[in-house]
Amino acid sequence: MKKVFVLLVISVCNILDAAETSANLLAPSGSFAITHVRLFDGEHTLQDQTIVVRDGMIAEVGNKLTVPRGTPEIAGSGRTLLPGLIDAHVHAYPGSSLPEAEALGVTTVLDMFCEPGAVRRAKAAEGSGAGLAGADIYSAGILATVPHGHGTEYGFDIPTLTTPAEAQDWVDARIAEGSDYIKIILEDGSAFGGAIPTLDRPTVNALVIAAHKRHKLAVFHIGSYAEAREAVEAGADGLMHLFIDRLPGPGFGAFVAAHHVFVVPTLSVLLSASGANEEGKSLAADRRMTDYLPAPDIQNLRKTFGVGKPMHYEATAESVRQLKAAHADILAGTDAPNPGTMFGASLHGELELLVAAGLTPEEALRAATSRPAACFSLPDRGLVAVGKRADLLLVTGDPTVNITDTRNIVAVWKFGHADDRTAYAAEIAGEKQASASAPPLMVGDGTISSFEDGTDRTAFGAGWSKSTDSLIGGKSTTDYKIVAEGANGTKKSIQITGDIAGGVPYNWAGAMFSPGARPFAPANLSKTPRLQFWAKGDGKTYRIMFFTAGGGNIPQLTTFVAGADWKHYSIPFSTFGDSDGRDVEAILFSGGPEAGKFDFQIDEVGLVPKP
Repeated sequence: MKKVFVLLVISVCNILDAAETSANLLAPSGSFAITHVRLFDGEHTLQDQTIVVRDGMIAEVGNKLTVPRGTPEIAGSGRTLLPGLIDAHVHAYPGSSLPEAEALGVTTVLDMFCEPGAVRRAKAAEGSGAGLAGADIYSAGILATVPHGHGTEYGFDIPTLTTPAEAQDWVDARIAEGSDYIKIILEDGSAFGGAIPTLDRPTVNALVIAAHKRHKLAVFHIGSYAEAREAVEAGADGLMHLFIDRLPGPGFGAFVAAHHVFVVPTLSVLLSASGANEEGKSLAADRRMTDYLPAPDIQNLRKTFGVGKPMHYEATAESVRQLKAAHADILAGTDAPNPGTMFGASLHGELELLVAAGLTPEEALRAATSRPAACFSLPDRGLVAVGKRADLLLVTGDPTVNITDTRNIVAVWKFGHADDRTAYAAEIAGEKQASASAPPLMVGDGTISSFEDGTDRTAFGAGWSKSTDSLIGGKSTTDYKIVAEGANGTKKSIQITGDIAGGVPYNWAGAMFSPGARPFAPANLSKTPRLQFWAKGDGKTYRIMFFTAGGGNIPQLTTFVAGADWKHYSIPFSTFGDSDGRDVEAILFSGGPEAGKFDFQIDEVGLVPKP
């Protein structure tokens, strides 16, 4: 075992410059000094600076400092020190990697929609000191949308609203859950060739007023140029996307600036949505990034988020040019982990895209440091200045000239504590090696369970188990048993019953099959890329939740109807987010998302081999 670990460390270190690796390994924590370094302090670039960190805070900054005796020193010659980067638009779904973000220099993320309990747990860990190995997180929690509007399509129970009278209570409920700001959806789907309901203007206005009454920012998801203008007119504090349905009108930038609205362009995800993804693919081939990315995350970077309608990504450059000319605040955000993006790595790509769209490297760096800190009222970070937290990124080269030098990471500190990047890279290398050596699982004729022996025994894998939303504080319940009625002439099947309770966004309950050696261990099912089963029940629509490692433990969903008579279903894995079955973690047959009791049976569950 020791030999394997040493080999993994060597495989990581071989791709790094020896001096960089040594500096990273020796990076002190708590109290230390960085001497004679080029400093981008969040606003300006200063040469030959020394920075003294004491007890996790920046104690001194200057070019003629005397380092206190006994303070560990790091040589800064040929390097640049920056504030820890801030990604102003992510989604910290369960399974998202805050440690991955930190290892790549992103010390703070601003989440724009996820399960509030997950954020509370992350913040509690941070407060206890256990969260130092991962980016800090702030969150919008649940977003404001209408029934069947954008944000409800993920199969989660989303508290919606439709009238201005509901706005204040809705905002207050989000704040009680821990929301740091309020996210409002204003998208009717037309920009992407669809049609979905969205909030009306009176309700949008009421939400903005309600958020401001509680001293919270009102930030907007928009999909089109027209919706961007409408959000600004409604009193938005920030736009969390630009648009690619058309070029902006000539006065767009001045209009935004006049209303004091900041903009997070999210060029990374818009490039992916345009059907192209050169930046994501470039990051997926950049060893400075990939040694800190699990294989599924590299795979996600290569994906595109095509929407089936021609998009005009070139509109982003014109929009950024106008915003810059009007001196509007531009913030860097990625919308990770949507297809074509990933935590940490994509912010470095976003900086490159912002420069390509017309910002100078210094302006792009401000967009990922001082500007999000100022716009989101995070006064303790975003700058390298006396009294600020020592959230720091040390790189080789000069990203104020060549923006991609942000990827030449020497060391990362959060609150003065050095991230152990070498150990993290070794862990990732071990996972990749184990995954690469896993052959496709041979599953005989593909049968998972026939239930004919009166048990829930499976032909392979870790078997069946009950799964509910109790993991995130939900109250849904479930049970299953083998019953004396089967499909297709067989004698037995499995009956799955339960009750879906409201109260959390991710309601589920049902029976889960784990194909790996243990629950949620990925299994390579690429030789059997189709799920088949029979179903009958109470006439309701039910969900299959398909978990893959590449999906970051976020399930892809499809539905089936359990009617009064047995019906056969055959579903290709490609239905679930274009999965080829190489990293399947679990297949869950679940009630919901509507609250209430459920009762259905399944039988003859199996996989279909490739012809």
